Amino acid sequence: MATRTDTAAGSREHANGRLRFRRTGLALGPSRRPVQSIREGDSPRQVKVREGLYRRILGLTDAVVAMLVLTVPAVALPGLQFDIRLLALVPLLIVVNKIGGLYDRDEVVVRRTTLDEVPTLFQTAGLFILLVWLARDPLLHGEIPSVAVFKLWIATFVLLVVGRLGARWLAKRLSRPERCLLIGDGSWIGSIAAKLSTPRNNVEVVGSAADVEPLELSALLDRLNVQRVVIAPHSTDAGQTLDLVRVAKAAGVRVSVVPRLFEVVGSAVEFDHVDGLTMLGVRRFGLTRSSVLLKRAFDLAGSTVLLLALAPIFVIAALSIRLESAGPVLFRQTRVGREGRRFQIIKFRTMVADAELRKSELADLNETVGLFKIANDPRVTHVGRVLRKVSLDELPQLLNVWRGEMSLVGPRPLVVDEDAKVVGIDRSRLHLTPGMTGHWQILGPGRVPLQEMVGIDYLYVANWSLWTDVKILLRTIPFVLSRQGI
Repeated sequence: MATRTDTAAGSREHANGRLRFRRTGLALGPSRRPVQSIREGDSPRQVKVREGLYRRILGLTDAVVAMLVLTVPAVALPGLQFDIRLLALVPLLIVVNKIGGLYDRDEVVVRRTTLDEVPTLFQTAGLFILLVWLARDPLLHGEIPSVAVFKLWIATFVLLVVGRLGARWLAKRLSRPERCLLIGDGSWIGSIAAKLSTPRNNVEVVGSAADVEPLELSALLDRLNVQRVVIAPHSTDAGQTLDLVRVAKAAGVRVSVVPRLFEVVGSAVEFDHVDGLTMLGVRRFGLTRSSVLLKRAFDLAGSTVLLLALAPIFVIAALSIRLESAGPVLFRQTRVGREGRRFQIIKFRTMVADAELRKSELADLNETVGLFKIANDPRVTHVGRVLRKVSLDELPQLLNVWRGEMSLVGPRPLVVDEDAKVVGIDRSRLHLTPGMTGHWQILGPGRVPLQEMVGIDYLYVANWSLWTDVKILLRTIPFVLSRQGI
């Protein structure tokens, strides 16, 4: 049962063990006193344990990788003689990764992911192998072929990525969820809480506050045993935000800030420092001609390889569909593509032949806003349900990719009536070719409202890079294997 305590300044509401602080009549204006210096306090014990666990497991994993790279080739390659002194170079990889900031990032971010480190890991692996190669004369009795050096670089990189994926999975299983307090714009609190509370983040939202003063924040941090404060400021008053950061840091609590500016420009900005003045350089919106060609080459190569490799699955799926129910094997539907051009998307048919005619009858069962999604759609056939569960019904879209109507990664291709609901700046999502997968697919297309999805698509267009496409493709694989496909 919820209890509420009202004060002159505002009201507090306790429900299901969570605390929400809501202002009833007091608006905090710009701070009139100088902002005090920020000092880092002693962190709570649980924070030290969790962060220490991540650092130690990652360091141990990197040490194991270094031992494998240093010992296996020395034993396996002909003409080389293993020297025990090679093991003295094991800490070298840990030092290189430390210089690259690969042990400190986890305490700053909420989502601890290895994919974001891949470019840095590629560089540190190359630097490590270069240093080992420079030290080869006194430690390796023999010559290392240049091809072997390149193979060692790739092997070190692959082992680091795989090892760190496993290390973070283990650390996450061994550590307790991070207790977070949300502070800021009430219209965003619910959305932020939902995103943080997904299982992959290992976060527990213990409370939220629309506005809170520094003294009140100090008491809340202690009472709720908060380990991280997430601030989503709804004003441009930097002093107010800095006061909250100062109090949280003094308590040894980690701090994350959700900047409202990046809702429009995204994260692909360049920090420009001019004589003590920090500016954000906003990159051009959309793709250059060379980027368009690069993305198209990636799509063409990827779709060609996948079409050839998956041809047996195409045959089995087509036969299964035809044997179960009458009607065409492929389902075609008009979608809105790049710059508003319409095209026919191709999928394996997973519903009865007259599914589109029965859509109006099931309108009251729709589970999303702006899109038409039903978890247990009665129009889906038995074979169709299996195809959907592992996303095999999407495979014919590789033909759309090969023809240039779609991309492997891109904004979600909307049907005509859904596209008509997208207005304003969000229509900029049409500057890129729609994709088979994207951020919207990883989040779960059946759970993301239309307006949130098109906002995600807009930021994808604003921040495109080929590495972003690769990361989305890699993250789509476990999503599909976990049978969350729609």
